Parts: sequence; C-alpha cells; structure tokens
Amino acid sequence: MNSKLKTSKKHLALWALAWVATTALVTFGFQFLWESKIITVIAIVLSLAVGLGMVLANRKFINDGDELQRKIQLESMALTLGLSIIVGLAYSQLDTTNLIASDAEISSLVLFIGITYFVCILFNSRKYS
Repeated sequence: MNSKLKTSKKHLALWALAWVATTALVTFGFQFLWESKIITVIAIVLSLAVGLGMVLANRKFINDGDELQRKIQLESMALTLGLSIIVGLAYSQLDTTNLIASDAEISSLVLFIGITYFVCILFNSRKYS
C-alpha cells in the first residue's frame, strides 16, 4: 500500500470516528445532556457536515487506490446498494403489513448495510487476489 493510500485511509478512519461521535452526540446529548431543540439542531448540522467530510474522505480513499482496489470497492458498493434497497423495502413492507411485531427501525438497516459491505469487501478481495 503506497503512502498516499495509507494517508487517505487514516483520514477516512478519523472522519468515520468523528461522524460516529457526532451521531452519538445527537442521539444521547438530547436524551442526557440538554433539552434544547436549538442545541440539537446545531448538533445535527454538525453531524451532517462531518458526515459529508467522511463521504469526501471515502471518495479520496477510493480514488487513491489502484485499479484493482477501485474495482473491489465499486463492486462491493454496488452489491451493498442493491441489497440494501431490496432488503430495506421488504423490511418496511413487513412493518406496514404488520407481519412483524416491532416497528422497522433504520438502525437495523444501517447494521445490515455495514455487514453487507464488509462481507462484500472480503468476498471481492478474495475473488480478485
């Protein structure tokens, strides 16, 4: 791995950690630290801004990779996107038709997306090595 790719990987990890922290701040800050809707809106805007930074860092990481790494990422993202739409809609339909007892929660879909992307990266890395 070249130094440019290592640097962009570190930046991506830092942006991802910052985004997780700002997301947690919004979620738990409103529940435990403050009751102000203005502070909550500011925290959400901060989380959106940091999330955008993470997306741009991810884009840079992908662009800094070689052709094979970009192919692995692209295929993994394509599979993750397609499966997430299909599973997410089916999950929502299970909820709206009352075939599941609980409400469909976005956190479950986010977990599915993360696991799917991770498995796709492992599969495609193995496939092309």
